[in-house]
Amino acid sequence: MAVLAALIRGIAGRTVQTIGNFWVDLTRTTLYILLPLSAVLALILVSQGVIQNFRAYETVELLQPAVDADKKPVAEQVLPMGPAASQVAIKQLGTNGGGFFNVNGAHPYENATPLSNFFELLAILLIPAALCYTFGVMVNDTRQGWRNLRSAISNLKSSITTVSATTLRKDDVVLVEAGDMIPADGEVIEGVASVNESAITGESAPVIRESGGDRSSVTGGTRVLSDWLVVRVTANPGETFLDRMIGLVEGAKRQKTPNEIALDILLAAMTIVFLIVCVTLLPYSLYSVKEAGGTPITMTVLVALLVCLIPTTIGGLLSAIGIAGMDRMIQANVIAMSGRAVEAAGDVDVLLLDKTGTITLGNRQAVELIPAPSVPIASLADAAQLASLADETPEGRSVVVLAKEKYGLRARNVQELHARFIPFSAHTRISGVSLPPLAPPSQGGDGGMREIRKGAAEAIETFVRDKGGAIPPEVRQNVEKIARLGGTPLVVAEGSRALGVIHLKDIVKGGIKERLSELRRMGIKTVMITGDNPLTAAAIAAEAGVDDFLAQATPEAKLRMIRDYQAGGRLVAMTGDGTNDAPALAQADVAVAMNSGTQAAKEAGNMVDLDSNPTKLIEVVEIGKQLLITRGSLTTFSIANDVAKYFAIIPAAFYSTYPQLDALNIMGLSRGTAILSAVIFNALIIIVLIPLALRGVKYRAVGAARLLRDNLLIYGLGGLIVPFIGIKVIDVILGTLGL
Repeated sequence: MAVLAALIRGIAGRTVQTIGNFWVDLTRTTLYILLPLSAVLALILVSQGVIQNFRAYETVELLQPAVDADKKPVAEQVLPMGPAASQVAIKQLGTNGGGFFNVNGAHPYENATPLSNFFELLAILLIPAALCYTFGVMVNDTRQGWRNLRSAISNLKSSITTVSATTLRKDDVVLVEAGDMIPADGEVIEGVASVNESAITGESAPVIRESGGDRSSVTGGTRVLSDWLVVRVTANPGETFLDRMIGLVEGAKRQKTPNEIALDILLAAMTIVFLIVCVTLLPYSLYSVKEAGGTPITMTVLVALLVCLIPTTIGGLLSAIGIAGMDRMIQANVIAMSGRAVEAAGDVDVLLLDKTGTITLGNRQAVELIPAPSVPIASLADAAQLASLADETPEGRSVVVLAKEKYGLRARNVQELHARFIPFSAHTRISGVSLPPLAPPSQGGDGGMREIRKGAAEAIETFVRDKGGAIPPEVRQNVEKIARLGGTPLVVAEGSRALGVIHLKDIVKGGIKERLSELRRMGIKTVMITGDNPLTAAAIAAEAGVDDFLAQATPEAKLRMIRDYQAGGRLVAMTGDGTNDAPALAQADVAVAMNSGTQAAKEAGNMVDLDSNPTKLIEVVEIGKQLLITRGSLTTFSIANDVAKYFAIIPAAFYSTYPQLDALNIMGLSRGTAILSAVIFNALIIIVLIPLALRGVKYRAVGAARLLRDNLLIYGLGGLIVPFIGIKVIDVILGTLGL
């Protein structure tokens, strides 16, 4: 206050030689302001029951005896004494830190009643508010003093405002409460909360985030499940974790499949070869006519020959085959972004499965109740359900469902219970309920409340110890066993007695093991990717039946694994649903994003499974293989039917130059209509084959050698015979029509 008085004098004076005497101001504020206010406030606090004496401790007898951790009876309690009222009064006029009992005014001997709480709050605000008016008096403008006070009150009321996440910048401070999405990457500077980070890390279990230490970092896009956090933003727009994921996605590049590369080379080579042949035929024809006489080949015939010889049939059908594959995907409730993705599915030999939401259901659920020695399972189920009624986390709700479905405990009338519920808090890691005693003292009851609690093993152990009990060794062993299996153990206790353990675990989706076995028989290696620790990952991998797993996977690690497989000549498919899966999905040859996943995952993938069923990949692979078989069959047919076109066009085109070539006219085609018949057939065969391209050749799980043999017999031999018949029929029709 002395410093502020000097500052105000300096502001108010136009020309001053001095701004006062510090020691005079200090003495006056102490004698005329602080001491009188402290004395009045101390008397008020004493009147409300705040202690004021000079004794050290008082020993008193307990109204209700208790027992300590060693089971020894305790009948007395030692109470601290001291001049609390006067010291609290002095402290409240300056700051709320510490306090006589070092608990920030929360001790009942410092703050005994609601009225004492009001006066302590008033004392904190009294001097700052008065100084606003003092400023107006010292500058001879009391209205300005009142305006300063109103401004301070307004700032106090509006210290927390709602803003758009896009306006946040580095070092901004935001409040995030239960149910809110964290708007940006940052560091927790105040509070403790349970945060669901599965969309980013792939880890299904909520994590605790708190200020200080190595658990203070939070990521934009995650959700606060309980309590609240005050977060200081640490990244500007464009520099966040999500922006880094976008950079990785943009840097990823899908490779062409071997079949796609082979077909491109085949079609390009055939086109170039036949183009060179047709270009050189005209000079040969002119030279021959010059030497031996006759009529040279015309440009129209050369163009017709080129059109018939290059692989126009398969070229015209490729689009229809791709569209048909995408349509079959739609029928399977999978949206394919391109025909290339469907084709690549047929060549896949490595499948990467994201654990959370793909192999497992996503949230950990209660699967088993393990009672402590001499505790009936029904008692444990009853207590576990009661303790979870106020727990709104997915895990808490699953405990209620387990008790209902497995142990027959139906819904309860909460009003009839007369219960006081303790909701789950990240601070305590406990939820529970306090109930009236089962029997009143007149009927043999002890008259105490039933205190049922459920929570983390360490938190429940502290609760039981405070009640004079201890955790049995068998319960400790069960907790350690569940942890080794990759599950999450929760302990249930009533008062000083531990009742048992709840086993929470990731639930593997039904039928996943059988479907993965089918993939293995098809020659596809399955790899599970997860952000979990290796212990949990190994347990889930064994239960699901995958061939391998990658634990504690970062987005960079997933991307590196896919590139390593692709560098070895393998095609990789991946299913995922989280933002942290997006870079890997963008790199994978076949990327199936779950419809229930994040938008980033769906944007990065080239397929979206509307049913969010990872085992759908088996159908995707079958559709992909059907597309490849269809394309291979029609390619075989297209190349084979070129043979018949040779016998139709070449004799007719070069008869005038080389009459001996008429011996190749084995179909007996008219020289005037032979070329036209071949061109018409070349156009009609594409139309005829479109239904086959759309319907597809049926996929059969047989070896490659047998598929090749069947292809050559059906479509190779058919491609040789059908054009002979078709061109001859067209030639006869043209002759009949006089064309």
